Formats: sequence, structure tokens, C-alpha cells
Amino acid sequence: MCLVSLEAIQSISAAEDEARQAKLRATQKAREAVEEAEKNGKEAVASAALRAETEIAQLKRAADQKAAEQAVELESKTANRQATLRARAESRLDKAAQLIVERIVSV
Repeated sequence: MCLVSLEAIQSISAAEDEARQAKLRATQKAREAVEEAEKNGKEAVASAALRAETEIAQLKRAADQKAAEQAVELESKTANRQATLRARAESRLDKAAQLIVERIVSV
């Protein structure tokens, strides 16, 4: 009976050792999985940040180009309006001068 008990104890002890080893392997595998997930997460965040920076730069260039185009258009419209106002003023200048001369002469 003592021999059977010793074999049972050795069997139980071996099973416990195997369970501890399996638990250690599982723990190590879990650590590696967490490390891999963190690494992949950091890479994904860095990649997203780079894409966002690139997109922002493209949007800024597009906005700058559009603003420059609008400035040129506004400058052109302003120059046209200025020319129109100048022509109108010049056409009235002769009339104004004539009125001044008439008033001076009639006095």
C-alpha cells in the first residue's frame, strides 16, 4: 500500500509540475501577446498621425492656393471698379470745371 501511495504522490506531483509549467507558458504567451498588441497599436497611431499630418498639409496647400486665386480675382475686380470710377470722375471733371468757370464769370 505504501508503494501505491508513493506512486500516487509522484503522479500528483508530476501533474502539479506540468500544470505550473503550462501556467508559466500561458503567462509568457499572454505577455508576448500584450507586447505585440501594444507595438501594433503604437504603429497604428503613428501611421494615423502621419496620414493626418499629410492630409492637413494638403488641405493647407489647397486653402492657400484658393486664397491666392481669390485675392487675384478680388484685385482684378477692384482694378476694374477703380477704372470705372476714375472714368466717371474724369467725365464729370469737365462739367465741374465748366460750372466753376461759369460761376466765376457770372459774378
